[in-house]
Amino acid sequence: MYQIQLIPQDRLEDIFPLLRLLDDKLTDEVLQDRLTGMKTHNYECVGVYDGDTLIGISGLWILDKYYVGKHIEADNVVIHPDYRNKGIGEQMMEWIYDYGKKQGCVASELNCYVSNHKGVAFWIKQGFRIIGYHMRKDF
Repeated sequence: MYQIQLIPQDRLEDIFPLLRLLDDKLTDEVLQDRLTGMKTHNYECVGVYDGDTLIGISGLWILDKYYVGKHIEADNVVIHPDYRNKGIGEQMMEWIYDYGKKQGCVASELNCYVSNHKGVAFWIKQGFRIIGYHMRKDF
């Protein structure tokens, strides 16, 4: 049985190896710098543990926006490749939905790369619907 819980703020650096599965160019320096800034904006992270081993993560943001109201946003969702296709992602997302509801959230949102076809299929299976484009402009 896997344990799902919030990762304590002083242990958030434990997520770096899993984040590198998303982008192996991210250095500890870059990750630490970004994490420091994110903590000032109420960043939380949920972890899935197999014993003492962190096997899955999702960043969490609780936000208010005009078009949706108070909602929870899953961010950088990663399950270690050795543990994929075992229902762990679904279990973690159910934990996130329950956590969001307890915080007064009325919905959940996320971003997913359009090229991530497996991810898009997973999110649609989770009940998400595509409502727009997430856009970015680098400075």
